[in-house]
Amino acid sequence: MRVRAGKQAVLGMSSSSRSSIGLYSQLLLLLSLTLLCSQLQLAIAKEQYHEFVIQEAAVTRLCRSRTIMTVNGQFPGPAVEVSEGDCLVVKVTNNGNYNVTVHWHGVRQMRTGWSDGPEFVTQCPIRPGESYTYRFTVQAQEGTLWWHAHSSWLRATVHGALIIRPRAGVPYPFNDGKPPAREIPVILGEWWDMNPIDVVRAATATGAAPNTSDALTVNGQPGDLYKCSSKDTTTFAVKSGETNLLRFINAALNTELFVSLAGHTMTVVGVDASYTKPYATSVLMIAPGQTTDVLVTFDQPPGRYYLAARAYASAQGVPFDNTTTTAVFDYGAAAASTGSPAMPTLPAYNDTATATTFTTSLRGLRKAELPSRVDESLFFTVGVGLFNCSGGQNCGGPNNTRFTASINNVSFVLPSTVSILQAHYHGAAGVFTADFPANPPVQFDYTAQNVSRALWQPVPGTKVYKLKYGAVVQIVLQGTNIFAAENHPIHIHGYDFYILAEGFGNFNAATDTAKFNLDDPPMRNTVGVPVNGWAVIRFVADNPGVWLMHCHLDVHITWGLAMAFLVEDGVGVLQSLEAPPPDLPLC
Repeated sequence: MRVRAGKQAVLGMSSSSRSSIGLYSQLLLLLSLTLLCSQLQLAIAKEQYHEFVIQEAAVTRLCRSRTIMTVNGQFPGPAVEVSEGDCLVVKVTNNGNYNVTVHWHGVRQMRTGWSDGPEFVTQCPIRPGESYTYRFTVQAQEGTLWWHAHSSWLRATVHGALIIRPRAGVPYPFNDGKPPAREIPVILGEWWDMNPIDVVRAATATGAAPNTSDALTVNGQPGDLYKCSSKDTTTFAVKSGETNLLRFINAALNTELFVSLAGHTMTVVGVDASYTKPYATSVLMIAPGQTTDVLVTFDQPPGRYYLAARAYASAQGVPFDNTTTTAVFDYGAAAASTGSPAMPTLPAYNDTATATTFTTSLRGLRKAELPSRVDESLFFTVGVGLFNCSGGQNCGGPNNTRFTASINNVSFVLPSTVSILQAHYHGAAGVFTADFPANPPVQFDYTAQNVSRALWQPVPGTKVYKLKYGAVVQIVLQGTNIFAAENHPIHIHGYDFYILAEGFGNFNAATDTAKFNLDDPPMRNTVGVPVNGWAVIRFVADNPGVWLMHCHLDVHITWGLAMAFLVEDGVGVLQSLEAPPPDLPLC
């Protein structure tokens, strides 16, 4: 932990002290913005400025009207469209009733961890009535990412697309370099009749599992199969013979999704803003947090065709939203537009074989730049568990317990007075410890049918794992069958990683290492760890800062299925974390 002399006092600055900074802070902020964008962007790139206002908006879904939190009154929120190399400056003003942060999901944030967004990890939340300006450069990434709130369950409605196109004059590396006729963002989500914040607060109060959603959505609309929804079903106009690029984003809180388009083949060309070798398929499986870019040639008889999505629910006996959302792709042929749209056949909700076929068919477009040496070989167990109920309490989990979740038996606890990144930068003690275990404290048969109850209760803690700058990191992510095995979409902030292999059962280095794809593994920022199985990822720790790793099922991160990496500075300014901006929110 490196101490910057004279800066510890900033952590405890009051609001009145902050206001005394006045004009000086504003001038310093403008100067830092100018310097940041001029240093990090090439002449061909542009600076883009956006204003996000967090505010309530009235909407009607499933026959009921209520207010939701939005950005600029839009649900989903506004799409941010940039070219690779552009500098983004986004001022977020919180006119809502809840603390909020915004995470730029999948953006590398090279040296700009202060703009990553997870609450109490890289910043304190933006309080109602206050604002914060995120500033970062999108570099060496092309494709589809997204942005979303990273406070409680606000991201249920506070989210939108982040589209990154090649620089001017640089062609797409697919479709023979020809640009698609249209680019269509398709955001998959979940809808609750209740306020999602109330849903999670009610569950947290008792330790019970939260209520499942009442509908799935496409671009904010449930579709024809739900009550009071048909007139607002999302419809995409297409033309015969056109090849379009569909940019899928799974913004659902807790549901992995199978997706299919009736009568049409989808060719995957990118995932998580990394290009892939073309892969033709009739069905996608997209986990929360993941994006998938597909080309579709609209070569069927003119008519109307359903895009449909339903849950992939891998946990046995666990409730889930067993509904189907639809949107319509309409060729615009009047004679063919009067009947019901054609419906695709979707896999069964528990079709793990189809989910596995999809994920294991993805290959990186080019040969991987993959170091052969491994400096940090980590083994992380991921899964749920149960806390014993405190004396005198009446808890809502099984047998009067509270649901929890953990990595290597540590259930992550967020700080509440300062962010981990601030504590690291200023050398503040007592906020976190750097003793996250590299291996599970107890080795056992992780995927056994009856795991000992003695292993069901993790230890709460705010622990990070330190990495030296430039270290090559390999992580075995091992799912467990404690309480219920499930596919866990694990997301790492600030990094892309190669997925070397995945499989079922317990990882065995003696036999499973031979399965590693070291030639063209897919690169992602969110990997699905198979139900009762494992996945192996590898990356280079070349981005200093504090980076959250967590399950992107929000119910699980709420329960503690998270940890953080603390990547130390390297040598010189370009390998070091930037100083915090003067408008960083106070706790």
